[in-house]
Amino acid sequence: MLDTQCVTRHVTVVLRTFKHKGLSELWATSKTARIDARMQKRILARLDALDVAGSPEDMNLPGFDFHTLHGFDPTRYTVHVNGPWCVTFEFDGGDACRIDFEQYH
Repeated sequence: MLDTQCVTRHVTVVLRTFKHKGLSELWATSKTARIDARMQKRILARLDALDVAGSPEDMNLPGFDFHTLHGFDPTRYTVHVNGPWCVTFEFDGGDACRIDFEQYH
């Protein structure tokens, strides 16, 4: 069953929940005032890749700087967007969830 915060963009629902309201809005409408417009295209590319990913390792793409974040349970992963800004996420049953946009360095 999908979480109530689920935002559907494609036929296959893989992105289940967003922690960052701006990401949820960007995914649903392809625009938001909550995230710098200069980063939105790069973020959408990462969300599109995450939407079709069957496992976290599918995000290990050129330019994404994919890696595991240590010290989290459940395990969290990250892909870089710009400078210290990253999209972080978890995987649960083949779906990406608790997707966030943050500066964690």
